[in-house]
This record gives sequence, structure tokens and C-alpha cells, in this order.
Amino acid sequence: MSHEKPFVSIVMPVYNEEHFIERSLGAVLAQDYPAERVEILIADGMSTDRTIAVIQSMSGSERVRIIPNPERIQSHGLNKLVREAQGDYIIRLDGHTIIAPNYVAECVRLLQETDADNVGGAMDPIGITDFGRAIAAAGKSPFAVPTAFHVSSIPQYTDTVYMGAWQRRVFDRLDGFSTSVGVNEDYEFNYRIRESGGKIYFSPTIKSTYYSRQTLRHLARQYYRYGRSKVKTLRKHPTSLKPRQTVAPVFVVGLFGGYLFGFVNRIFLIIWFAAVLLYFVLNAVFAFRVAKRHEQVSVWRVMLVFFIMHVTWGLGFWRELINPADL
Repeated sequence: MSHEKPFVSIVMPVYNEEHFIERSLGAVLAQDYPAERVEILIADGMSTDRTIAVIQSMSGSERVRIIPNPERIQSHGLNKLVREAQGDYIIRLDGHTIIAPNYVAECVRLLQETDADNVGGAMDPIGITDFGRAIAAAGKSPFAVPTAFHVSSIPQYTDTVYMGAWQRRVFDRLDGFSTSVGVNEDYEFNYRIRESGGKIYFSPTIKSTYYSRQTLRHLARQYYRYGRSKVKTLRKHPTSLKPRQTVAPVFVVGLFGGYLFGFVNRIFLIIWFAAVLLYFVLNAVFAFRVAKRHEQVSVWRVMLVFFIMHVTWGLGFWRELINPADL
């Protein structure tokens, strides 16, 4: 019976999503969870395209409530949505994501059956352009982003998950999302959950697909912001740093610093050359594995994507560490 189901609030911060919102919101409206037990809240960052018009033209749009987010910052939008949410369970979605028909039901089931404070599934990226497909394929490789929700198919407790679903009491226990950590608000919130004794659970049965960046320029901007946002998080929580998150900053220092030191001492130049050669050998090996699994993806494109991910994340990290500023 539908009245036995917990009431769920779906929260979506969006900005200029006219090309994707019909697909992402359409998947929300098509959930197999009882419609009368779901409210849909969207925080619009004052979109300048047709995002709102597209939403209002959709069948089922009367179920959607739009809340202005003039700050145009994702964390601000999420906090506004959580304050408005009436659900026993709160599920976050993004404008570029298409969730499976049982997504809400799976989130609720796992929150009820596990002792986790947050549950989430895998990020399954898809591409449209040639480089978009390479970016999507590379994102599933441990050489790019070695976190469980990117690379694993095994249910497990972990440090963070994609998007997230929570029981309301988590927000009653903790403050909302931090507005001072850039685009790292999800990881920062999950860190506070774990520090307070809570658990984060990853399950591959929570399924969705995500439209990744489709150009190298957009990819570089995304990962540069990731690197900067990580430093903003570390200022609040120095112990949140994971070993995997040091690789890109160290790589950037070695790539540029090692070359400069090579002019001072020939030994440094030899070490630098050997290290760079090793990096590109590993890059090629992992790129070949990725391309082998994806027929429409070329090795050289994946190699370039890996390199841009690593360099721009590392540059963003050092930029924010040396000269902090608002994103």
C-alpha cells in the first residue's frame, strides 16, 4: 500500500540545463515509487536559458516546486531545498543525471536495511562527442578517479558516494552543506557524517547514468575547480586528505619542478625524464585497457583526457593553496 511508503523529498540544484533537464526530470517523474509519496524540489540558480520553460512544459510539472537560488552556488541551493523538504528521506539528484526507474525505491530500501546515514550508487558517465565518450570511459578507470563510486561494482562502506540519499535526521544532527568548499560540498558533508560516527554505503543497485563533460576545455575547467575545492575542504578538515588525493599535486610538482631542477643538476633531469616516461607508460597501459572496453574510444584521446585530469586537478590544488580566492 502506498501509504506505508516513507515520504521522500527529491532535491535538484540546477543552472542552465535546458539541454538535459527534460531527460533528467523525466526520469524522476517516471519513478516506480508512489507519486503521492514523493515531492520534487528544484533550486534554480537563476538560469539564463530555457531551463524553467522546459520544466513547465513537461507532463507532470505540477508535481515540481521551483525555488530561486540567486547565489548560483550548488551548496546554497541544496541548503534551501533541504530546509523546504518535508520528506522522511531526502534524495539528491543532478540536472545531468538520468536515474533508473527504481532509483528512489532502492535508496529507501537500503537506508532502511543498512545502518548507513548516506547511500548512493555508481557514477556511470556517458558521452555524446568523440572526446565526450573518451572522458566518460576514462572516468571509470582507477587511473583517473580511484574512488568506489567511479570504479567499483561491489557493495561496500566507503568515504563518499555519488549524489546521495539520507534520512532526514542526518540533517537534524548536522548542519547543512558547507558553502565555503566550492564544488566539494558532498565530500565535505560525508566527512562530517563519518566524523560524527555515521556511515556511507555504496551499492551498485542504485543505478543512474550521467552526461559527462563533452569537451576538453570543459573537462579542464571541471577538474581545476575540483583541485581548488579540495584545498578549501582541507582548510576546514585537514585530516580529510586521502593518499589518492595527493597524487595529482605531487605529479604537477614533479612535472614542472623536476624539469626546472634539471637545469641545476643533470641527475635531476635524468630522474625527471625517467619519471615522466613511467607516467606516460602507465597512462598508455590504462588508456589501452579503457579503449579495449569501449569500441568508439581511441587510445590517444583517453591518454589526453587522463593527462588533463591529472594536471588541471593538481594545478587547481596548488593555485588555491598559494592564492586562495572564491570560485
